[in-house]
Amino acid sequence: MAEVTISGDTHPILKDDYASEWMGIEVVALDDGHATIRMTLRQEMLNGFGMAHGGMIFAFGDTAFALACNPANPKPGEAGIDSGTITVASGVDINFLKPAFRGQVLTAVANRRASTGRSGLYDIQIYAADPGEGTPTAAPAGPAPAATVPGELPTDIAPGELVAEFRGRSRTISKK
Repeated sequence: MAEVTISGDTHPILKDDYASEWMGIEVVALDDGHATIRMTLRQEMLNGFGMAHGGMIFAFGDTAFALACNPANPKPGEAGIDSGTITVASGVDINFLKPAFRGQVLTAVANRRASTGRSGLYDIQIYAADPGEGTPTAAPAGPAPAATVPGELPTDIAPGELVAEFRGRSRTISKK
């Protein structure tokens, strides 16, 4: 599986996404309605209890949500950053199930569950693994590949424990 750092070459919405860049998010797989990303928890991402700040986990899940909602290469007439429309969150819910800690690798898997008109529904699972458990064994350079099976992690990633469930509701709007 390719290990690709965030850049506009991976997905156009990441070109000026300085928050995701600061977080060190890597795109693992992209497909229509699907995104898998990962990042390593650093000291400055922890709360006063020494565990991942909920806002960091939320922001991480939100990036996966945005990538799944907006096609990297939209078809003619499809919403996309260069088409005059974008898809954004209209509402989200997150449930924190277990804490995650410094040095752990977070993996988020986002999948479209439903889409009708300008509205969509997405589920994002966020996992935490100890270093070495949540990273691919090989990392060739190049763009993020399409998911081999949408909705499933690539076979070379062991996700670890489920730490949060994020559900997003999307809306396609005019880009202004």
